[in-house]
Amino acid sequence: MTRRWLVTGCSSGLGSALASAVAESGDLLVATARQPAVLEGLAARYPSRVTTASLDVSDPGHCEAAVAHAVEHFGGVDVLVNNAGTGLLGALEEVSDDELRDQLEVLTVAPWRLTRLVLPLMRRQGSGHIVNISSLAGRMGFPGLSAYVTGKYALEGMSQALAAEVAPFGIRVTVVEPGAFATRYGTALTDAATCIPSYAQSTGETRTGMRGMADNPTLSDPGTFATHVVRLVASDATPLRVPIGPDAYAFLDMIEAATREELAAARAFIADAVPPPADDSASPAPLTTGP
Repeated sequence: MTRRWLVTGCSSGLGSALASAVAESGDLLVATARQPAVLEGLAARYPSRVTTASLDVSDPGHCEAAVAHAVEHFGGVDVLVNNAGTGLLGALEEVSDDELRDQLEVLTVAPWRLTRLVLPLMRRQGSGHIVNISSLAGRMGFPGLSAYVTGKYALEGMSQALAAEVAPFGIRVTVVEPGAFATRYGTALTDAATCIPSYAQSTGETRTGMRGMADNPTLSDPGTFATHVVRLVASDATPLRVPIGPDAYAFLDMIEAATREELAAARAFIADAVPPPADDSASPAPLTTGP
């Protein structure tokens, strides 16, 4: 079965690797980027299978045009991959309202918008697959990435609700949670305009780790990510959330253990605060009126 893919954020990193893997698989692909010229080599290698489109996911008109381009060239969309991303380094106190809005626009609003645009196509054909690229930051809070974490948590909540909404129409939803991969993503992160030196003690480790991703020899190759995404789309059934990368599973094991401990502590706290049953014999007589 030949599938028709629309993938956002194909210019570099995980998106570039996924675009190449989709093309090599024999499927049809609309590869998008804000500067689609960087995708010309891929389109030239697979002229019958790959078409490119300019897409700034924060622009509603661009999103509508990208979906229309997919319909015009391939007749529809079978797989939408919301991969485009951006990151902001900064503690909550350092991040302005405008910076937060910009982050959420890319990480949450744009996937919502593009999904809304392709769902009528998928409902009519009785099938489809929405793949939202999240992160371990959609499951745990990394200090210094408050805005990014907020966007990814929202994306995961959206995906969970969406999966239940579209299941009757034969449409699947998968949230992919990549671990750390050897990409330039960490160096592309933007620093919040406001810097409060006091936060270095709580956010410094995250900042150093993210900035050093591209040069870390222990990190996985983006091709591994791409191979697994192509596999999960081809599979008949997958879990809602699919972590990818050995470090992803190590982190999630720690998160699961921490969640159990937190729940136990919360249960003990609430139980300790519950007052003992009232002793009716010690209750004062009710007030009465009249003679």
